[in-house]
Amino acid sequence: MNKINIKYTYALLLLGMLVAGSSCKKYLDVVPSEYTTGDDVYGNINLAEQALARLYNALPNEITSDYTAYTDESFHHWYDAAGGVTAYKYNLGSWSENDNPMGNWGGKYQDIRRANIFIEKIEGVPIPLNRADYYALWVPRYKAEARFIRAQFFFELFKRYGAVPLLTKAINVDPGNLEETQVSRNSVDEVVGFITSECDEILNTLPLTQEDAQMGRVTKGAALALKARTLLYAASPLFNGNPMYSGIKNHDGKSLFNPVYDKEKWKKAADAAKAVMDLGIYNLYSPFPNNPVQNYAAQFYTRDYTEAIFCRIMANATTIDGQLVPNGPPFKGNGKFTPLQEMVDAYEMKNGYPINEPGSQYATTGTWSGQLWDGIKNQNVSNISNMYKDRDPRFYASIFFQYAVWRFDAMKRPVKLAWWGAGNGQTDGWATSKAGTNPWGYNVRKWISPEVDRNANTGTGKRNFPIFRLAEIYLNYAEAMNEYMDVPDASVYQYINLVRNRVSMPALPILSADNTKDGMRRRIQNERRIELAFESHRFWDVRRWLIAKTVDNGEVHGLNARPAAAELAATGLNVTSEAAGVAVFYKPTVIQTRTFVDKHYLMPVPQTEIDKDPNLVQNYGW
Repeated sequence: MNKINIKYTYALLLLGMLVAGSSCKKYLDVVPSEYTTGDDVYGNINLAEQALARLYNALPNEITSDYTAYTDESFHHWYDAAGGVTAYKYNLGSWSENDNPMGNWGGKYQDIRRANIFIEKIEGVPIPLNRADYYALWVPRYKAEARFIRAQFFFELFKRYGAVPLLTKAINVDPGNLEETQVSRNSVDEVVGFITSECDEILNTLPLTQEDAQMGRVTKGAALALKARTLLYAASPLFNGNPMYSGIKNHDGKSLFNPVYDKEKWKKAADAAKAVMDLGIYNLYSPFPNNPVQNYAAQFYTRDYTEAIFCRIMANATTIDGQLVPNGPPFKGNGKFTPLQEMVDAYEMKNGYPINEPGSQYATTGTWSGQLWDGIKNQNVSNISNMYKDRDPRFYASIFFQYAVWRFDAMKRPVKLAWWGAGNGQTDGWATSKAGTNPWGYNVRKWISPEVDRNANTGTGKRNFPIFRLAEIYLNYAEAMNEYMDVPDASVYQYINLVRNRVSMPALPILSADNTKDGMRRRIQNERRIELAFESHRFWDVRRWLIAKTVDNGEVHGLNARPAAAELAATGLNVTSEAAGVAVFYKPTVIQTRTFVDKHYLMPVPQTEIDKDPNLVQNYGW
């Protein structure tokens, strides 16, 4: 097959997910409406390829996703408390079966319907005779890709609702067709079985790798990674023998959640993760042997496919940089999120000790001077709080803190997140007279590119969203094996240590507790928290582990970047000075008191859907 034909097909197939803004609007204007099934689409192979591109375009893109602010990672600043937008509702527990902004039940079933239509019709699309050999290879791949995407859509529903209806054919949506449109929920075991069987059945049709011109399309590794993640979730406490859901049954008495714990589910999850690793084609991204910060950071603002198993391909854009970088004059960002103090405290010391363990050498008083990586090179820094000394390198790659540096040669000064100045004062998080920006002492640094200078309006922003990457697979395996074994064995340590070694963190075990199942569980859960920070994993992880009622319930904290006048006066310093603001800055300050109750572990089936389909039953507590 020649390269020109490959690039031509790829341009048609992935147009919808490679572009954004006005280009995306133009593409969506061409793609048929959600219910179109006629010959105007499936009578023309080019239009059918565009229909597949629309399916790709519905895959997750969760860079700067609000999920990071619905859990103990961050606080979202772009909200109006009176209007009660998404983050506010989730954090205060005010969302409901009639108002669940992140539920996406209806939207995802529309996507599934499109996938079903494509799967049923693609093999019947007329092919030009002069391209018959080409499409003899690609039409089966297109169908396999659509089956993968449909399985991913079902996973998105599964992690939200658990048991959901498995609609695997294009249903006639005529209002008079009640027999097909009024369906019951399938059990969790059935949903998991369908997703994983789809992944198995398409493996032999999918390629092991894609040529450069085809990057972003489904491979064997993607299918195996979806299977591995699905089985990990299915083995987790939320779904594996959870007695809270024993009473959720269809109207005919069918149980939707298996109340019996099955240890072997962990082994299945481990084996599935191992199958991804055994492909032998992925490696942890680590091109900078003497720079552990950059080894981690650069993969999130480049299009390198060393570690990526499956990505959402994204257009060049600086929107993400603008959302995340600090607000102050040289940075000109919008500070969308404040990483919580709870998140900052989760980063270990570089000696491998959690900060609250004896021997960690963590200190909350005093300052240090030395060097920090500014995204381009090491820069001399001073007056850095000892809170930020000798931490896990991923901390420096992921979070802006007081006097951190970013492109210092261009910015000319460090980041200033403590209060300073006359009048209302300002920080690089909270600028005078600018509401909705970040006033709590930290900014997210992960994802932003040092090639982008908003002050000079230069740089393009090149990145993808890694739906699956190798580090997650290693952590999936370590977690599953730790839960399966009575005590952790060498394989548990091996794969978590590969992740740690990439950033020069010491190998486990370190603490005596690391040699126990419970102690290693805590380590693995924290390692996921750090390695996968701000990638929209934590929201789901704390639910499947059944710890959200602890970590997402109660007060969350930032730092004291909006001090009272009396606090500033008590320093004895000039109350409009930067020094006064810094003197009162390093004090944990309550940002919000959050609410999480048992019913929040799963999302409610939308009441509008139950009203339309009386066969649907509601989830626990709703």
